Amino acid sequence: MMSSFTLLVPVAVAAVTVYVAELTERRMWRYYFLASAAANALFVLGTLVILLEGIICGIMALPLFALIGGIAGLLAGVVVRLALWPRQTVYSLMVLPLLLGAFEQYIPLPNAIQTAERSLVIPASPEQIWPHLLTAQNIETGEMGDGLMYRIGVPLPLSATTERKGDQLVRHVRMGKAIRFDQVATEWQEARYVRWENRFEPDSFPAGALDDHVRIGGHYFDVMDTEYALRPVPGGTELHVTMHYRVSTHFNWYARPLADLLIDNFERTALEFYARRTVNPSPSANAHAAASRVAAARTR
Repeated sequence: MMSSFTLLVPVAVAAVTVYVAELTERRMWRYYFLASAAANALFVLGTLVILLEGIICGIMALPLFALIGGIAGLLAGVVVRLALWPRQTVYSLMVLPLLLGAFEQYIPLPNAIQTAERSLVIPASPEQIWPHLLTAQNIETGEMGDGLMYRIGVPLPLSATTERKGDQLVRHVRMGKAIRFDQVATEWQEARYVRWENRFEPDSFPAGALDDHVRIGGHYFDVMDTEYALRPVPGGTELHVTMHYRVSTHFNWYARPLADLLIDNFERTALEFYARRTVNPSPSANAHAAASRVAAARTR
């Protein structure tokens, strides 16, 4: 997760690819680009095969490695054509990521908090939508599986159940691969607003459930809270979601736009899920929503 690795390893792979190819015969310029891009793609796939990286990191890294590798291949072609010490240049590029990485690890990571917001008008009252924000049982693959983050390997949510402890709401979230964590409502007004703050335990993410580099609450990525606000409007209720999250890498110029895309897509997927559950809930969803209302009433 260091820029010295992310930026310079594709350059080294491209340089080796072009240098070895030129030992046998002169290549064309398009070969320099395409062969170097392909070599870097195979390099990323190799990290997946030997389990050095997970599928999510591999998918996000592949475009960057291929593009940098292709451009570096063209530059390597210039070097070998001009015979500017190609062998020594290749050796230097292979060592450079290790040398710079030894220093980069001491550079503090950025810690800025990002905000993403999205709204959807649902043809229902706030009182009809509210129970589904608290409890969503038996979530089926088709209900959220179209979300981009789930398509690239994030385990699908299975259920979310809320219990009331005094004046506090605690939402227990369960996902595939035995992922489990809680969301605590630090602020809430029934049928109007709720702010869920994520609470993770050491065993919330079992080994292999998520890539370490993209694990929520980890060193490089975190989602601090999620807010839902309900506002009556003509034709129904505007459901507004706001998420605060952090991306901490030395190449945030690439990682942050990817996180922005995934978070925005997740918000759209979640809003559409709540809209479907409200307008046309399954029998099981109806039963669990009713049970949630009864349980909440008994604790008042």
